[in-house]
Amino acid sequence: MQTFTVRRPAVHSARGLVAAQNRHAAEAGAAVLSRGGNAMDAAVVTALVLSTVEPWLSGVGGGGFLVHADGRTGATETLDFNVRAPGGIDPADYPLTDAQSGNWFAWPSVVGDRNVSGYGAICVPGAVAGFAAALERHGTLSWEEALQPAIEHAERGLEIDWFAALCIAIEAAGIARDPVLAALLLDNGHAPKAGADTRRFKPMAQKAALLRRLAKSGARDFYEGETARVIAADLQAGGSAIRPGDLAGYDVTWAPALTGRYRDFDIAAIPGLSGGPSFLDAAGRLASGPLSRETSPAQRALLYANAIREAYATRLTTLGHAATPQAGCTSHVSVVDRDGTMVSLTNTLLSRFGAKVALPHAGIIMNNGMMWFDPRPGQPNSIAAGQKPLANMCPLVLSQDGRPVLAIGAAGGRTIFPTVLQLISGIADLGLSLEEAFHRPRIDASTPRIKIDARAEPDVAATVATAFPVEIVEDTLYPVNFSIPSAVMTSPSGGFIGMAHPTSAWAAVVAATA
Repeated sequence: MQTFTVRRPAVHSARGLVAAQNRHAAEAGAAVLSRGGNAMDAAVVTALVLSTVEPWLSGVGGGGFLVHADGRTGATETLDFNVRAPGGIDPADYPLTDAQSGNWFAWPSVVGDRNVSGYGAICVPGAVAGFAAALERHGTLSWEEALQPAIEHAERGLEIDWFAALCIAIEAAGIARDPVLAALLLDNGHAPKAGADTRRFKPMAQKAALLRRLAKSGARDFYEGETARVIAADLQAGGSAIRPGDLAGYDVTWAPALTGRYRDFDIAAIPGLSGGPSFLDAAGRLASGPLSRETSPAQRALLYANAIREAYATRLTTLGHAATPQAGCTSHVSVVDRDGTMVSLTNTLLSRFGAKVALPHAGIIMNNGMMWFDPRPGQPNSIAAGQKPLANMCPLVLSQDGRPVLAIGAAGGRTIFPTVLQLISGIADLGLSLEEAFHRPRIDASTPRIKIDARAEPDVAATVATAFPVEIVEDTLYPVNFSIPSAVMTSPSGGFIGMAHPTSAWAAVVAATA
């Protein structure tokens, strides 16, 4: 048996940083900062490149949220560009395999997994509208300029190294069910193999053509122009309920941040149907408990588990589009520019490879947003026409003395806000540096059994097991037991510091060079 210790050093810069789950995307964003672009420019470029270089997590076929915090004024604002159910969707098309099964923590399955994969799982995507709106409001780049790096990567193609080969192999059976997606990613029906001595690429010609058309015609072409007609025709031919009117009617929502406080930090989160309200709920529960530097790791883990589990009970029984408003595989980007302006942006296709559908003529991989609705009727988050589902994404910006000091978020579905809570607690409660917080073992309380990192102190699992069933797991590449965070922060010694998840193979923090 071999045991490896993996560490990732923090990255420092006085000129700005981009932290993302893929080095190519982070490099593209940092290059924007180096040329004088601001944090929003870099965040949008990074997200667009991510849609091509890591297409199993996020993309223009998905949706998301972002938080923007001005480094000079401290003003914060949020953007909701999450996916929306088609207007013609019929909940009866998603019958349960067992009408009596499922509870607030474990929803029942739908016959044929219609809400998870295939054309019936697709919601109206919001990413293109969101990225364009973000640039228009807070960026300096034109939409055409912002698309160029993504176009170049689509023309070059997805790099097939050992990690890409692994990610595709994990879902090869599902990919093979869609002939377009299979042709895009598989080799003669099988997962590709990484070459030991040569670099292999899988070009995305149709996606590159779509992006070039959007660069020329503008982002609204995705929803109302020639691009929209191509997308709508592909979706309808595949059996989706999405129609041209659903695309034309899509718009984003700018809103003031949902605010809260944890210790000495003011928190700006996404309001409404996101992970923001649940994060603040759990943070409030944690703040009222006996948590300090003197608290043992085992007792800290139990406090985390209780706060997260109680917040989840509230989340999954009361939140949703039909509830009273309250104060999966994903990609997260954290950016800070030389002025201290920060952007925390999360974009997702939901599951790995989304609905496992690539549109035949548009060439883009689509989300499986229907999975985020509770399939049981009569619930706050039940399937409903034209509604947005309750999302797990939880991008945050934390401020002190009226200025942003930390942009943070994560990828990983229900594991996101539990991870972000523990990272922030490590900084605020234990006085850890950003690098120390990212390397500290975590728990995950987003499933019926609480997962304990095998690197945790020996009594952590035993203590948590006094209140909950537990499972000791490794922080591995697959299965992904804990979410994948990234963050940028002001450094006590001046400038900025950034961290990406230590065990994520492609994650990177890249500094601006000028």
